[in-house]
Amino acid sequence: MQTRGVIYIHSSPLAVCPHVEWAIGRVLDRSAASAKTSSVKLGWTPQGAEGGTMRAERAWTGYAGMAAEFAKALAQWPMLRFEVTEDPSAGVDGERIMHVPGRGVYRAVTSAGGDIMIAEDRIRALLATTTSAEALRGGLDQLLGLEWDRELKPYRQATGGTEQSWLSQVG
Repeated sequence: MQTRGVIYIHSSPLAVCPHVEWAIGRVLDRSAASAKTSSVKLGWTPQGAEGGTMRAERAWTGYAGMAAEFAKALAQWPMLRFEVTEDPSAGVDGERIMHVPGRGVYRAVTSAGGDIMIAEDRIRALLATTTSAEALRGGLDQLLGLEWDRELKPYRQATGGTEQSWLSQVG
């Protein structure tokens, strides 16, 4: 089943950038029917939120579950800040995976609109183990990946400190 997504490398040390491209290329090679080697070149730009690091993003098309493979390949460099998204496809939920140094990987199922979806059993377990409104709020924040989002927010900005803009159709 074909799907698509985006890889966002929010910050990478300059010396690691070729390794990131190689890792992404290896995942693409495993998904290809042919034995040819994928040469991935990302359009690296300086990351304004952290001097000495670079940022890049790349849309991808492939099979369902490929986002997890990209994330696994990228997580071998614990100093990277990245996100990988995968759109839902027929019979398969979407996915959002974030990585922050020192915090590790956060992985969530997403809806067709990109919202994080929390499974009923996880909500029930949280309700069964919390004893206060504050603990419930903290547990929900954890389930939603709020700390990863907070840490990545300044890195999601484009070079020069301007927020990335998304094209949308105005009715």
